[in-house]
Amino acid sequence: MKAILLNILMFSCMILSAQDNFPVFGKDSVSIIGLSEYLGYIKAFHPIVKQANLIITESEAKLMKSRGAFDPKLEVDFDRKKFKNTEYYDKLNAAFKIPTWYGIELKGNFEENTGAYLNPESTVPADGLYSVGVSVSVAKGLLTNRRMAMLRQAKIFVNQAKADRQLLINNILFDATVAYFNWLKRYNEKRVFEDFLGNAQIRFDGIKKSYEVGDKPAIDTLEARITLNNRRLNLEKSRIKFIKSTLELSNYLWLNENTPIEINDGVIPDINTFDTIDNTLNTSILDIENMNLDEHPKLQSLGYKSQGLTIEKRLKMNNLLPQIDLQYNFLSETPESLNSFNSANYKSGVNISFPLFLRKERGDLKLAKIKIQDTEYEIQSTKVALKNKISAINQELNSFILQNDYTKIIVDDYDKMLTAEERKFFLGESSLFLVNSRESKLIDAKLKAISIENEFFNSKANLFNVLALSTY
Repeated sequence: MKAILLNILMFSCMILSAQDNFPVFGKDSVSIIGLSEYLGYIKAFHPIVKQANLIITESEAKLMKSRGAFDPKLEVDFDRKKFKNTEYYDKLNAAFKIPTWYGIELKGNFEENTGAYLNPESTVPADGLYSVGVSVSVAKGLLTNRRMAMLRQAKIFVNQAKADRQLLINNILFDATVAYFNWLKRYNEKRVFEDFLGNAQIRFDGIKKSYEVGDKPAIDTLEARITLNNRRLNLEKSRIKFIKSTLELSNYLWLNENTPIEINDGVIPDINTFDTIDNTLNTSILDIENMNLDEHPKLQSLGYKSQGLTIEKRLKMNNLLPQIDLQYNFLSETPESLNSFNSANYKSGVNISFPLFLRKERGDLKLAKIKIQDTEYEIQSTKVALKNKISAINQELNSFILQNDYTKIIVDDYDKMLTAEERKFFLGESSLFLVNSRESKLIDAKLKAISIENEFFNSKANLFNVLALSTY
């Protein structure tokens, strides 16, 4: 009778212990950090996210640089030669140039030349000579030229940089999310071992007391102690894995001014992440069947790259034309009088250049066409790969949901079997070996359920990464 009372007391203690979900942390000392809050820190302060933002700044700087090719220019050229007290010449040439879009350049010029040995063609009136004119490329460089192409490409690269930034940020958020899910997995595993360590301790204490009063053989205490130490060993292994996952998680947490954060012992993950993961990763509103992949940042980036290469190809085609530059300048001694600029006084010229074989130009054009074709192939293969990845991940998620339902049933059934076996053991109808065996099966089932949940979370993260769903 006394042995039965001891067994009933031990069984009651085990039931009370199983109701405690957080045996390590007190309720007042636990601080939960959810996935949404965690990703918020990363978006705001992580150095790689800040580095990704530099892509936009860099592209805007390049756009400003390309626009500089159309900035007006002021040029001054002064030459003087003096030898043995003889002033050979003083030559001053000042020009103001305004580049325009279609290979046309407006120019204003002032020329003043003096000296004993001045070249006759450089002779100008005493007060200098003014000119106003225009320079035009009538073949190569008229419809497109290097500065026009660079400006068009720079505008495209700004949009491409935005797509590339989203991809970079998405990658760091994906890595950080996987680290959080691993942290959650290790925490849940640790909780399982903590719970069953308490059960093993209570069972060992009860069997030890039964042995001391002569109701249990010594071999039962030995088996109970082996089980207890195994539980302690498993818990210690799990604790180390949890610490390592916590340190890995800390790699992604920063504050302002690039200050890293270290997670304290009292901080734990949100065990209800399953209920909030879709809202956090923006996967709750997905319509995979009707999704427009052309809006994917990767395909957008490749599209902008193709546009830039098309502009480059047009420039190479234009280089096949001959270089024909025309210039015409009205000359005047009195620039304050507009009537003084007339066709009677002028300076004009033409410059023609044309390679005979055009091997360099034809080679550049061929390379430009190859780059465009290569990009088109990449766009097509990327679109197919994205479509197949999305389909595979979607099927994987559906399978994990079904697997999760199965594991829940399995865990419940193993739990019922353990409870029944414990009752039989306390009534003397079973053995400690069978109880430990049932308990080991339950532990394995719970660990398998945690693993399947983690695989489900990682598949959600993969879907988030493949679709580049980050809204930054």
